[in-house]
Amino acid sequence: MMETKKYASYAEIEHDLEILKLEKEIYFQKMKLSYEKTKDSIFPSEPVQGFYAVYKKLFSGTLGSILKIALPYVIGWFINRKRGD
Repeated sequence: MMETKKYASYAEIEHDLEILKLEKEIYFQKMKLSYEKTKDSIFPSEPVQGFYAVYKKLFSGTLGSILKIALPYVIGWFINRKRGD
């Protein structure tokens, strides 16, 4: 349980209010930083988004359909080739 603080002057009250105001600002900034870090960890960074845009553009349309079908065979061929099969 918190005891009620007794103040001897308005200066003491103003001092404590200033401290509380600064603590509030510190906690707010910590919360903003935490939010930004969480957002950055959830959403991909710009280079990843750029790669995704190129990937999406490359694999859309007729060429994309052909690549989606052929790519697993090409990858399988490379894997088997490295093993010596």
